Amino acid sequence: MLFAVLFPRQLSAQAMLLLEEPYSYDGTFAGTGHTAVYLSRVCADTPTQLRRCRAGESGVVISRYHGVAGRDWMAIPLIPYLYAVKKPEDVPLYADAKLVALLRNEYLKSLPLPEEQHASDEPRNELAGSAYDRTLYGFRFATRPEQDDALIRWLNSAPNVETYQLLKRNCADFAKQIVNFYYPKAVHRSVIADLGVMTPKQAAKSLVHSSKHRPQMHLTTFIIPQVPGLKRSKPVHGVLESLVLAKKYVTPVLLFHPFVIGTVEAAYWAGWRFNPAKAAYIFDVTSGEPDRLERPLTAEQRTSYEDLVTVARKTQNESEAMPDWKTIATESRPKLDAEGHPYLEVVLEGETMPVGLCRANALRLAGSPELVQELALARMEMELKSKKPSRISEKEFKRDWQLFQDARDARAAALSESR
Repeated sequence: MLFAVLFPRQLSAQAMLLLEEPYSYDGTFAGTGHTAVYLSRVCADTPTQLRRCRAGESGVVISRYHGVAGRDWMAIPLIPYLYAVKKPEDVPLYADAKLVALLRNEYLKSLPLPEEQHASDEPRNELAGSAYDRTLYGFRFATRPEQDDALIRWLNSAPNVETYQLLKRNCADFAKQIVNFYYPKAVHRSVIADLGVMTPKQAAKSLVHSSKHRPQMHLTTFIIPQVPGLKRSKPVHGVLESLVLAKKYVTPVLLFHPFVIGTVEAAYWAGWRFNPAKAAYIFDVTSGEPDRLERPLTAEQRTSYEDLVTVARKTQNESEAMPDWKTIATESRPKLDAEGHPYLEVVLEGETMPVGLCRANALRLAGSPELVQELALARMEMELKSKKPSRISEKEFKRDWQLFQDARDARAAALSESR
């Protein structure tokens, strides 16, 4: 137990519950988000046929869906599930709606789904690129190989036909089944906070509570940050919490009805206080480290780096008059290069030039290093914008800053040669 406290990142846990923040209409009106389970020893020949992973494979994310190929659950490899690309080095540094649509369409075309699922139907988007739409929280716990084998046999042999029901068979109910397969009764409902409905937040909260009594779980918490670019996702809520916080017309009832006030107060103490980001590490997919978990920036580091970026932005604006990166991305066309890396075709002053969007090609394809500088600055500004919780590690910020400096050096060398 002492080892687990002192060296949590080195523990060899094999599964994790993913708590995903709400966005779009869910973020505005309900706010309960989504949940899934990642299994590092379990892989898939198809999204509905599981097997043990082979050397070099990284496992799958499995979740219950509504309106996707008529299936109850589907399994997607971790990196495509998060970023709609197959390799970490292809993850874009900044994403807009056009780029996300391109990456999702390219990846989903490779899946053996029924033909109608390749049309522009919204539910299939849930299969890939989750981290473009929202921030995710991971709760990693240990499993045994024989448990993974038993889970594979169970899911492969049971009918996989859509049975989704919002109140009784939703994504959180499915995650509850999977986690409880490994640790019975680790995840359970809340009658008070969620009125008996299973929610993603309650799944995470009950798992964290259970881990305090089961040290063999070796639970580790971390954040998978939303890729900069799209509108930020919202905090995740439970059922009663959503009614009070999201639907403002309910507030007058709470103020004047004693029973409701008492219920809300009980729900707050029962679950609202749960903070999924508490003591969480940062999941860094492009770090190259086996564990990929880093400590978040401290408040002092954030202030220091904000000042650094502010000065860099001021210098950039004084030396080069160009649109901000959001405008550039909106007016440009995303494509994939010969190696499958994403890039933009940017038209600047009547000239078309490619700009790489991931670490693998940002400088290699840069027809204009100053555009890469703008990309790096836009990314760093968005990463530093959210202060609580911190969603960037020092290592990742330094890699972004190094990209900015390399682009600046490349631009200076190009100017020198032109003279």
